[in-house]
Amino acid sequence: MGTNSTKKFLKQVSGTTTEEFALTTSAGAGDANRLPALNAAGVLDPTIVNSKTTSAGAGDSGKVAALNASGILDPTLVNSTTTSAGAGSAGKVAALDGSGRLDSTMLPVGIGADTATILASEALSAGNLVNIYNNAGTANVRKADATTQGKEAHGFVLGAVASGANATVYFEGTNTAMTGLTPGPQFLNTTAGGATSAAPSASGNVVQRLGIAVSATALNFEASDPIVLA
Repeated sequence: MGTNSTKKFLKQVSGTTTEEFALTTSAGAGDANRLPALNAAGVLDPTIVNSKTTSAGAGDSGKVAALNASGILDPTLVNSTTTSAGAGSAGKVAALDGSGRLDSTMLPVGIGADTATILASEALSAGNLVNIYNNAGTANVRKADATTQGKEAHGFVLGAVASGANATVYFEGTNTAMTGLTPGPQFLNTTAGGATSAAPSASGNVVQRLGIAVSATALNFEASDPIVLA
């Protein structure tokens, strides 16, 4: 049974007048035909109006949507998503992602960031500059490295990726996941995946200008052709 109110009412049971408590909460079907009462806040309890702050899907059909503790509708109630899986996401409401922006998967083909999904052959950290190469006939991505010819930077990743997982590689735009940059021109570093304001100078090193650092954490990526030093 639900929670009894401090208020009672009279009812007839088989011709006998009987007292019964009103309820401030409901325990479900067992409280059928009981009279509801306002709770201590002066409102009907969510169990009485059959409301939910989240939805588990079809099993919550017919329930009343209620604001959550933040005073907003939970994403499960409005059927929203921060990324799109294509046709399977039809009818869902677009929501901003963790960066406060619309994810590129929400945008029509041809609009948004120039990216590709490529298998990572090693673990990548957010902000790494990456090299795309032919691995037994399959495109793979790895950290770019100025110490090795053929490992020039083709793009960058904004999120960490485990070895053997798919990486979203950005070919242009601003890499906002870097650290320790000196504003100004940047070159591929001899530390794999990184950038430096001083071009490498050792024999066999790759000199590749990557673009301009606009802050300590942001590189406007626009890579040039690499030059291998004699």
